[in-house]
Amino acid sequence: MIGVASALFGGVSLGLIVAFGVAREVHLMVDGEPIALRTFAGTVGEALAAAEVRYGPDDHVSPPPATAIEDAGQIVVRHARPLTLIKDGRTMVRRVTALNVRDALKELDLDHSRARLSASVMRQIPVTGFRLKITTMRRIVIVKDGRRTPVITTARTVREALARRGITLAAGERVRPRLSAFPRDGQVVRIIPAPPPRTEPITPAVARLNWAALAACETGGDPRAYNPTGPYYGMYQISLPMWRAVGGLKRPSDWSADEQTYRAQLLYQRVEGRWRRQWPGCGARLFG
Repeated sequence: MIGVASALFGGVSLGLIVAFGVAREVHLMVDGEPIALRTFAGTVGEALAAAEVRYGPDDHVSPPPATAIEDAGQIVVRHARPLTLIKDGRTMVRRVTALNVRDALKELDLDHSRARLSASVMRQIPVTGFRLKITTMRRIVIVKDGRRTPVITTARTVREALARRGITLAAGERVRPRLSAFPRDGQVVRIIPAPPPRTEPITPAVARLNWAALAACETGGDPRAYNPTGPYYGMYQISLPMWRAVGGLKRPSDWSADEQTYRAQLLYQRVEGRWRRQWPGCGARLFG
């Protein structure tokens, strides 16, 4: 009988078959490379151990190691690898199990449809790691002298975006947001002209009044405040006729807190202390 059994089972003893069952063909794919494996293992984890394929908690194993072999079909293992991303000049390191750049970006949920990459999306990522530079393309609007100019840029700072457009700042001009800021998609970059000259000095008595308290009462000290009922603008809620009467240009809210304070003090001097008409509700705070 044993001879018959040996003939039937190709020389494999019946006892071995009874003890271990029939060896199974396992289709194993490790980091994109196929490995042929015949094993008596009962689970995915045992099959990987038999093939001497190591894996850790960050690695991708499909199906999970506890899955029975008969339910496994193909076993896929992708080892985690470091991906150094330099996005718009900022560096971050992520671990991915994707085998190429495209799948890694998808794994990290990073949209690259409006970005320039330093490598092809099909570039393979070795287990030792890879370095990828991502430069996003953003649409911003530059406002200068009332003219709005849409710009598509990859600049990392507002200063760089202006320089690429050949825009230089004149003495006294300011930029909002600040020159070192990152120009986000949809950002409006405003170039604010230099304020008009201050030809009339503020007397020490007027300068000593509590202008911070007045601004806090009127608007909470917000230089960008706007009240449509006047309309009134800026931290001191000054109307456009009054603003222009003291040499102000554009609107109060277009200027810095320092410029608004100077023009408010000048207005106080021009009306010779008759502040009640200008600040009926909060003017008394000047003397607090």
